[in-house]
Amino acid sequence: MERSEVLGLVAGFGTTFAALPDLLAMLRRRSTAGMNPRMAAIMGLFQILWVFYGLLITSRPVIIWNVIAVLVNFVSVGAYFYFAYKGKTR
Repeated sequence: MERSEVLGLVAGFGTTFAALPDLLAMLRRRSTAGMNPRMAAIMGLFQILWVFYGLLITSRPVIIWNVIAVLVNFVSVGAYFYFAYKGKTR
């Protein structure tokens, strides 16, 4: 593994998990308060493009971290709609 890949893995870790605290807070509160699903969906869309870019340039760090980030954003949007639905049915 080259130094540039190690740097990419470290940098990707930080940016990938930047959205995780908001997701965890929403899951703990069981509420959509403070969550913007459009932002998570837009980020997820562009991270999918980063995955394709990573495939084109065959960069493992770009591919790995953006696949994880897409999953985090997908869970965030899913949790948002779940809690929003539960809030309306009460």
